[in-house]
Amino acid sequence: MSYLRQDTPLPYCKGCSHGLVLRALGQALATLALPPDDLAIVTDIGCVGLADAQFATPHTVHTTHGRSTAFATGLALADALLGSHRLKTVVLIGDGGAMIGIHHLINAALLNPDVTVLVHNNFLFGMTGGQNSAFSPLEFVTATTPGGNFVPPLDLARVLLASRAPFVARKLASDGDLAEVLARAIAHPGFAMVEMLELCTAYATRWNQLTGAQLREVADRAGYALGVLRDDRRPTFDFAYRRQNARRAAHAPASFAAPQLTVRLHKPVRLLLAGTAGERVQSAATLLAEAAILCGLHVTQKNDNPVTQGTGFSISELILSPEPILFTGIEEPDAVLVVSADGAKELERIGVWERVSPATVVLADTEVPLPAFCAIVERREFRRLAGPKLAALAAVAAWVEQSGLLPLEALWLGVDKRFGKEAEAIKNRITAVGRAA
Repeated sequence: MSYLRQDTPLPYCKGCSHGLVLRALGQALATLALPPDDLAIVTDIGCVGLADAQFATPHTVHTTHGRSTAFATGLALADALLGSHRLKTVVLIGDGGAMIGIHHLINAALLNPDVTVLVHNNFLFGMTGGQNSAFSPLEFVTATTPGGNFVPPLDLARVLLASRAPFVARKLASDGDLAEVLARAIAHPGFAMVEMLELCTAYATRWNQLTGAQLREVADRAGYALGVLRDDRRPTFDFAYRRQNARRAAHAPASFAAPQLTVRLHKPVRLLLAGTAGERVQSAATLLAEAAILCGLHVTQKNDNPVTQGTGFSISELILSPEPILFTGIEEPDAVLVVSADGAKELERIGVWERVSPATVVLADTEVPLPAFCAIVERREFRRLAGPKLAALAAVAAWVEQSGLLPLEALWLGVDKRFGKEAEAIKNRITAVGRAA
């Protein structure tokens, strides 16, 4: 079968090497004869991302600058650990995306998931005007180095060899055996990277004396080794992960048994917890999430991440459900717990108060000013009685006890584990809030 569409013209400039690579990839996939459902193509930003529409396979994902390798790693690990373990994930990324996402490439090489990364290196940022990249050769003319690049280019292959990547190759886009090398890389059981030196006919050949026949000279001047530079085997991440978990299980206390906890939650519950950053708001939400998981529920937690850490607001969104959660957004909250003025202001900024309903339960600290809205509002002295650092956890405990959806015991188990010797004193301060209600 053909893995590339035959009725779609190539979206590249005349003479662009991306077309050569795409055809070689199609030949490699045909040689391997992978079932289309077992193949995922992940593309990065830029000209290389235009390849999305060229594939006749069902799984093609377009990502943002430099993030394609990280996205593909997640896909591969999810399939290896939770799925069929048949997925082959191939990343198409340019030198611009590789430069931006260099840490993702290094981390993937170290982890060793079953991911193949094809780096299209035409020595510049082609889609955005031909700017210099970390891979531009010395004396190379680009839009941002009109007098010639004077910073030595990064040797990506050496970087990934040093990162213990088990398969590394560097080829010219015009090499006759490119398809064969691509097939070897994709078939390799683990992380593989093939860097291909290319021509950009929109900018590189306009500003530089460069032809396809001269690409080998570019490699020689840069000190780049060509060919398959490493083809080794080492355990993939999923294998190492399973082995590590087996070791942990073997050393777990034999007497441990999960408590029998019952819940009254029969439909999803959506909850927002808001306060001030640095006052353990998101940690309190995590303790609630862990309690729900201990009770056998499905849970999602989404935290805000303000640019300034340690000051300002802090919000965590939780969904607790007896069934799998397919959408993690909260349009209408069932409960809102707010323990500081900072949190209330941020909830107003993002429009939460406009989305509460008459059935929404709002547990608020007595010191927190609230705007006018229609909901069930209850006030507690969370900050005065429990203290600012425990106000959010006190609000969580109050909601658990009041709603009756989860046993408070489940939350206390997490508190015991998190705080150790201080747990009893912390629980006493929190229960004092309930007694004062």
